[in-house]
Amino acid sequence: MYNPNKAHYVVVTGVIKKDGKFLITKRAPTEKAFPNQWTVPGGKLDKKDYSNRAKDTSSHWYNIFENLLRREVEEETKLKIKNIGYLTSMIYERSDGIPTIIISLFADHDSGDVELCPELTEHAWVTLEEAKNYDLIEGIYEELEMLDQYLQGNSPREWSKK
Repeated sequence: MYNPNKAHYVVVTGVIKKDGKFLITKRAPTEKAFPNQWTVPGGKLDKKDYSNRAKDTSSHWYNIFENLLRREVEEETKLKIKNIGYLTSMIYERSDGIPTIIISLFADHDSGDVELCPELTEHAWVTLEEAKNYDLIEGIYEELEMLDQYLQGNSPREWSKK
């Protein structure tokens, strides 16, 4: 039976890294959530993201988030990625009241040049310091900071606002 208290959208986002920099993209002014703000690529999980392919075991599909991130990054930027890892997670409640679970991942650029989809208007490859100059969606800077610390060999930590 349907239980609205257990219904969520699931979104995966990804910090893409290349040559010591992170990819950020600017949302179009027509976007309902966070128009004209900078973020990282990502998108919603659809049932077809797994149900249209064979199960990996008799009962399960694996690598759902990784495959979703690959698809979304390619759709939004035309880039191919590799070496996907987990960064953090959060809940965001949309303006229509639907809670959205967001799983933040990271990956290395594998190939391709950035070509943006219509929902994005600009992109930049930035260092952590350069990211401070952009109007990032709340929390994105801290995610970049977490990844930067991890890449420097420091233990991963949970997200926190400084």
